[in-house]
Amino acid sequence: MKTAVSLPDELFRVAETTARRLRVSRSELYARALAEFLKGQREDTITERLNDVYSRRAAKLDSGLHRAQLKSLPEDAW
Repeated sequence: MKTAVSLPDELFRVAETTARRLRVSRSELYARALAEFLKGQREDTITERLNDVYSRRAAKLDSGLHRAQLKSLPEDAW
């Protein structure tokens, strides 16, 4: 799919330099950058959904598990 976008001059220059350094086309560079950005957006959405689910009620930690976790920590002097 072809599309046209407007970029600030400095961003365009940096993208051109980066594409040459990576030996990829400008289109490939932009496609990779957009894919990475969109992946980050999905991950943010997942985090927000998990935060919503876990904020609905207070977390309860099993006392036996808590004791086992504490025992597994090294004895450090603070």
